[in-house]
Amino acid sequence: MSSMLAEVQQMADKFKMDEDYNYVSPFANLEKAKVLQEARIFHDPVRVREDARQCCTIIAQLLHLQTTGQILNSTESTDVFFGVTKLFMSDDASLRRMVYLFIKEMAESCNPDDVIIVTQSLTKDMTCDVDLYRANALRVLAKIVDSAMLGAIERYVKQAIVDSSNQVSSAALVSSCQLYTSSSECATIVKRWISETQEACLSSNEMVQFHALQLLYLIKAHDRLGVSKLVTQMSQKQLRSPLANVLLVRFTAKLIKDEYKEGKSKDSNLSKAGYAYLESALQHKTDMVVYEAAKAICNLPESEPQDLNPAVQVLQLFLSSPKPTVRFAAIKTLAEVANVHPRVISKCNEDLETLIGDTNRSIGTLAITTLLKTASQNSVDRLLKQISVFLTDIADEYKITVVKSLQQLCLAFPSKHRTVIGFLSNFLREEGGFEFKKTIVAGIVSLMKSVPETTETSLIQLCEFIEDCEFTMLSTQILNLLGEMGPESSNPARYIRFIYNRVILENAAVRAAAVEALVKFASRLPSLRSSILVLLQRTLADEDDETRDRAAVAVRILQQAMAEHPYVPPSEDVDPAHGGEETKHADEPASDDMAAFIFLERLPMNFEALERSIKAFIDTPNALASPESLSFDKLPVVEVYDEAETNQVSSVVDASVGDAALAAALGAPAAPKKDKVDPAAAVYAIPELAALGRVFRSSAPVPLTESETEYVVTCIKHIMAEYVVLQFTVQNTIDDQRLDSCTVSVEGSDDGALYEVAGVVAADPIKYGDTKHCFTVLKRSLDQAMAPTTFAAELHFKVVQVDSSTGEEEGDAFDEEYPLEDLEIATSDFMAKVPVGDFRKSWESIGNANEVLEKFALQFQSIDDAVAAVVGYLGMHPCDGTGSVKEASKAGGKPHMLHLSGVFVGGTNVLARAQVGKDANAGVILKIAVRSDKADISQLVANCIQ
Repeated sequence: MSSMLAEVQQMADKFKMDEDYNYVSPFANLEKAKVLQEARIFHDPVRVREDARQCCTIIAQLLHLQTTGQILNSTESTDVFFGVTKLFMSDDASLRRMVYLFIKEMAESCNPDDVIIVTQSLTKDMTCDVDLYRANALRVLAKIVDSAMLGAIERYVKQAIVDSSNQVSSAALVSSCQLYTSSSECATIVKRWISETQEACLSSNEMVQFHALQLLYLIKAHDRLGVSKLVTQMSQKQLRSPLANVLLVRFTAKLIKDEYKEGKSKDSNLSKAGYAYLESALQHKTDMVVYEAAKAICNLPESEPQDLNPAVQVLQLFLSSPKPTVRFAAIKTLAEVANVHPRVISKCNEDLETLIGDTNRSIGTLAITTLLKTASQNSVDRLLKQISVFLTDIADEYKITVVKSLQQLCLAFPSKHRTVIGFLSNFLREEGGFEFKKTIVAGIVSLMKSVPETTETSLIQLCEFIEDCEFTMLSTQILNLLGEMGPESSNPARYIRFIYNRVILENAAVRAAAVEALVKFASRLPSLRSSILVLLQRTLADEDDETRDRAAVAVRILQQAMAEHPYVPPSEDVDPAHGGEETKHADEPASDDMAAFIFLERLPMNFEALERSIKAFIDTPNALASPESLSFDKLPVVEVYDEAETNQVSSVVDASVGDAALAAALGAPAAPKKDKVDPAAAVYAIPELAALGRVFRSSAPVPLTESETEYVVTCIKHIMAEYVVLQFTVQNTIDDQRLDSCTVSVEGSDDGALYEVAGVVAADPIKYGDTKHCFTVLKRSLDQAMAPTTFAAELHFKVVQVDSSTGEEEGDAFDEEYPLEDLEIATSDFMAKVPVGDFRKSWESIGNANEVLEKFALQFQSIDDAVAAVVGYLGMHPCDGTGSVKEASKAGGKPHMLHLSGVFVGGTNVLARAQVGKDANAGVILKIAVRSDKADISQLVANCIQ
């Protein structure tokens, strides 16, 4: 008994020692010099044979040094490679595999001459009797050989493709795929192995068959007819490999999509045969092939509900699979189909409901979002009860996805807005992170704009939320929203208490936002001014400067406005002229009310645009010399570039980057994230051009040559009131030439009726690699009607031969001409992209006196392309996010409404409303209305549509 106890005690002590033992990684605190010292073991064949494991550890440490940035220099790399070649003498399988891995990983970072050292050893292994060595040698050779070396071993690789060893054959096929994509020369050699690859496709081994089909498709990828024959032949054979069948399904789906892109209908022979094969693949015994076929059918273009039924039935069966991966794949595909065909998926609702409580939260979330897309109006309440239990147990990232789906549900069933808004509001008051709460608030605000019936309910719910909101940003956003929408509600006074509570209880930022919201209520509603004035006066002693200053300014202006326009309560007298009805005065500020003008009227531009405009004004020559006071009307027009145009302009004018400000108010147009210095600075730098006047706008650079030509030329069009200055940027890419006196001559297609060349400014001498600017000035005839004009352009210069190394001249100069691409000056070049804060209000204020209505049939396949083309033709700025087409409009449902704004040269504001929709017979139909202060400009803009 005592001996047993002693044995147990020894075991316990041993376990305790194991627990106290701290594992030390062999890669911790590695020093390159020490590892290289230990690598000398590679040169000792006796030690290599006796301690192969130590050699493996050293190779692993060398690889670790490489991946952590401790790169070997050329001498060290050469020494290590010589040592590695001696390890080929070892028969240890593990060591040999580490050698292959080392060569494969280090080959790209080493000298090509060092890589050749191991090529002979690899070639020898490729022809040995050990399948493991042959397969690995093939994979490594494919990583390090070039086209010249590949030609020397081509015979061995071809034989390996049809080798009796499946391991070798598979390695040869994978290596061939890598070689094919490495270079065009290697691809040409690999194409010769097509007969061996076709033979490998008939292999009984699944992996060999898969890799062979992959290589065969790579070889024929650019031959559409060859791919079609390949798919037809292989679909008639019973491929053993599930992976090969998956590839075949994908190839078939791509062929059908290519047929659709070429304008062929789904009734073409190829489409019919492809769809038949996809349907047959639904009967495959392997889940991955069945799923891939179902997914391919669901993603086919122009699929009708009856076409999707076979795939949906299979996916419905997968929902009850015991494998989580199968369930997840099936429900993910069904969720995507529900976006377009919710009725087709509605038959799966019963199975989807069982997945709400799935242990995998991703599956449960997808089940809920899919149900919300396919639910009927009667099932909304029951579904929300199930969701409420689910949401309490999942992470915020899944909650956010559900909230977005609930928003879409409310848009589908507006009558259920009270239920949905209440549901979302309940979770606002539950535990959750900032992103989750932010998503709910954004969803509620979006519903208020899309479904006006939700406004009253939503505002109250948001007011209750900020009573106990821990996030300052959300509180300020909601207060800003209350200031915008609260005064327009049926009972504005009910929100005052919620707002003033924030002035008393919250931090400085929230207090300042609350004061701003109270000021907006007082500015819009004269009946509440006296009450709100009392509340604002209490904040004049606030400890925060911002809050106190806002309150002081508001109190002063409100007192003056109340003195000028005292509020008159509604009269209860009976007016006989109105049939005995009561006469009431609307609770609205007077037209000249100071408070309404200061606090409610937007600036003509946001602060970021105002800063840019003032900088452009200062850059204008002699701008500060004028004795007149500065006003908005005298400031230069500030255009909104998209990011691509901004980057293009900056690359030409070498402008510095400035930080853009965030949009200040709800609904205000967002300023660009990055802004560049005015490109007109290049014009103002030349006194002769600066004397022509202020530049109205500058276009994005237009390339007039290919980027690979010897002379690279781009053009920026600077628009003025009477002139167009063409700035040509010329780059010299020839090292033994210098270009002197560079100019560009232009000749218009209108025989000089609209434009006349008024002057030319030559560029400074352009050395190799330099970029300089030359200018051509066109005077515009103000008596002629503006029309698009195409100019033939030609570069004129003197070529001076120079020594490429020293730059010294080597001969006489001679004149040269270089033809350029045609340059077009379109009407849209005279339109600046200037946003408006409130498009609807601006549209109504212009009126329809000078409105022009037009209708066009556009030759585009999609609404997206048509909208982008209309914006490009007019050169105007899309407002209110209408530049992006909604999914419903893309599917051919409700027409897309596009709002555009801009300023035409001369300072004329132009607005346009365009309706873009699909017609079964005429394709894409455009109906456009253009308004401005001048009828001729409205017509001119409408005529921009080509």
